[in-house]
Amino acid sequence: MSIDLSTLTNARRILFNIPLKPAQGERFQPTGFPSLGAASYQTRNGTSLLVESAQSMANRLEATIWDEASQNLVDAAKGLSYIRVERQGQYLTSSITEAHRINSPYLLEGKDKSFFNELKAALGGLAEGPINRKALAETLLAYDANALIHGVFLAKKDLAGGRLRVARALSAFVEADGVEVAASGGVKNDSVNPSGDTKSGFGNVPFSRDEYTAKAITLYVNLDLDQIRGYGLGEAATRLLITLALYKVRSLVDGALRFRTACDFEVVPEVIAAVKPAGFTLPAHNALAAALKAAIAENKTVFKQTVVQYNDDLKKGGAVEEKSAEATEEPEA
Repeated sequence: MSIDLSTLTNARRILFNIPLKPAQGERFQPTGFPSLGAASYQTRNGTSLLVESAQSMANRLEATIWDEASQNLVDAAKGLSYIRVERQGQYLTSSITEAHRINSPYLLEGKDKSFFNELKAALGGLAEGPINRKALAETLLAYDANALIHGVFLAKKDLAGGRLRVARALSAFVEADGVEVAASGGVKNDSVNPSGDTKSGFGNVPFSRDEYTAKAITLYVNLDLDQIRGYGLGEAATRLLITLALYKVRSLVDGALRFRTACDFEVVPEVIAAVKPAGFTLPAHNALAAALKAAIAENKTVFKQTVVQYNDDLKKGGAVEEKSAEATEEPEA
């Protein structure tokens, strides 16, 4: 089964504005930031709210091609280049799941320098002078095609002086407009000793809780076709990257959009049409899965499936301040 990408020939990017609604009721819990809480701000639509950040959505889009149960690529993505990290013969992590992808310390900072030296040799021609974007893209395609979709920053001075950077080609975020606070609360009950020492976890502890309602909730998706074509990788690889990105978007919206315990959404429209280019609709999941398999087969001679051994001691760092999930997510590449 193939998909028709001809309508994208003259398009510079694909923009989707996908309406969402809470799966049940009207309230939802947005993402929170340290020392800030929920990110609310004034727009032409009144009070708006960042429900899910670009950093978080990048993680969620990456996860669409990874099967946690088998600790491997999903069936449609089998054969795609990526780097697997093992510890004492067992799966540890991978460039698909690591926050900084190929720049992960488990890939580049271990005592076993085999992969680091291999990558350094592959990037050797980029050590001096202006960065050859095509050469960088060819290397990333071979080792970790996912990095050409979600971006990467190889911040190691021994790898071309730490200058190798690729921005995200696929980005997304969720925003709510016309929001109102839905304040509520509750109490943690201690039926044994209601007046116990709350500092030690005993006693009844009342708490407040802020959720939100909204007139509109939208998932915004931006796929930069100019950037993908600008890699200069040729027709087959370009088609692969576009198909892979569209597969990720479709898998995301068809899957469970449960971002947190009290933040569970579903897509409103049955047909997801692009804002730009006009007339383009997001293909069905089965069509994209088949097209992705075909595109991977077409590029199979380029791809490497690399296994890195990380058997170093897992040392603990110093005291770490408690952070929210947002604070630990990957910064913009």
